[in-house]
Amino acid sequence: MNYAKITKAHFEKLVSIVGAEYVSVDQEQLINYGHDETEDFSFPPEILVKPADAKEISSILKLANIEQLPVTPIGARTGLSGGALSIHGGIGLSLERLNRILKIDEKNLQATVEPAVITQVFHDACKEQGLFYPPDPSSWGSCFIGGNLAYNAGGPKAVKYGVTKDYVLNLEVVLPNGDIIWTGANVLKNSTGYNLTQLMVGSEGTLGIITKAVFRLIPYPKHILTLLVPFDAPESACEAVSAVFRAGLTPCAMEFMEREALDWTIPYINDFNITVEANVKAHLLIEVDGNELEVLYKECEQISEIMTAHGSGEVLFADDAAQKDALWKLRRRVGEAVKSHSIYKEEDTVVPRYEMPKLLAGVKEIGARYGFKSVCYGHVGDGNLHVNIVKGEMSDDDWNNKLTAGIREIFQLTKSLGGTISGEHGIGYVQKGYLDIVFSEAEIAIQKGIKNVFDPNGILNPGKVFD
Repeated sequence: MNYAKITKAHFEKLVSIVGAEYVSVDQEQLINYGHDETEDFSFPPEILVKPADAKEISSILKLANIEQLPVTPIGARTGLSGGALSIHGGIGLSLERLNRILKIDEKNLQATVEPAVITQVFHDACKEQGLFYPPDPSSWGSCFIGGNLAYNAGGPKAVKYGVTKDYVLNLEVVLPNGDIIWTGANVLKNSTGYNLTQLMVGSEGTLGIITKAVFRLIPYPKHILTLLVPFDAPESACEAVSAVFRAGLTPCAMEFMEREALDWTIPYINDFNITVEANVKAHLLIEVDGNELEVLYKECEQISEIMTAHGSGEVLFADDAAQKDALWKLRRRVGEAVKSHSIYKEEDTVVPRYEMPKLLAGVKEIGARYGFKSVCYGHVGDGNLHVNIVKGEMSDDDWNNKLTAGIREIFQLTKSLGGTISGEHGIGYVQKGYLDIVFSEAEIAIQKGIKNVFDPNGILNPGKVFD
């Protein structure tokens, strides 16, 4: 695709749409908006535009569609697959000004929000009303709701409550040609036509720009209990997970952390005062929630018995809110700690829960053959393992030229176990070369056809998912 370059006329037109204050060609600012948390990639836009609403976005996309200008939606830039990178330059469309919680409807248990609302801010605002919005990715303190929608974000609570798509009722979307549509209705049941709402969720900003979202909410649980369970064998920890669910128990969170993930992250947590014994090779972080405290205590007892039967060490019960917060800080900052320790690549594999031990063992075996170290952690309760491949002592040549084959083997193993190559991070820029592992030519053709219906000129977030 041959895209046009930004001209003075384009600059002036964009200024007329959003105002001079919200259009920038300052190189330092463009570079700042040209990266996310995906490795060390940098793809700055040619021009940065910060619209205020759907109407302004519509005018921008109409201009871009006519002039063949690539447009990259940019949110909080916390993504891990390069979704916000302006691969082809063009317009960087920052949504940061669309940052309002428009309404929390306590009577209907619904909320309407704009895409630049920070996920944790939305969660806390709902909690103040006794309501619960469960999706909580690790970056929830900084990521935007719009990015969560674009990538169908999950997080620890997904094991019990589901992912972002399970809470979306309706979306206001600006299409690549500038049309503004609503995809559904603000109701709990809807079998009226094709489900455009669910098509938009997880479409990675390639089909339209989400400008409002209507979510369903649920009552906030009254009690939450937290357990930390040590294991001297990571595979045993994974095996214990499946046993918990087979026993009829459903924790609201079940997280896995390898020993090195713990060692690299603990120095980042000032108030972490829990001793990790030398023989411990992995931890499970488990939470249960509900409204009846006695029922939850009984569930914790049952879970502890299952853990012990699978070779765990002494189960730690978080005594107070401070200790609970320290444990969750540990889990949520693992990715940051790994990134600061070494050059790395993060893969986002997901398999049926029972296959987790095979996936973990296979990742280690592949790493041994290719000469790379991996640090694994993730949402083991729903089979989602984040594999951080660490450069360590690998030569630049092996890292740049041989690692791709090792990653392909990890993905092939994942597929053979009934899984797929991304559970929540998306395909974006970095994973599109592996789609042939999980999709046939016919399946890829269908998806490309959908993209072409929405965006025949290919202006919206080009270079992502498919070339």
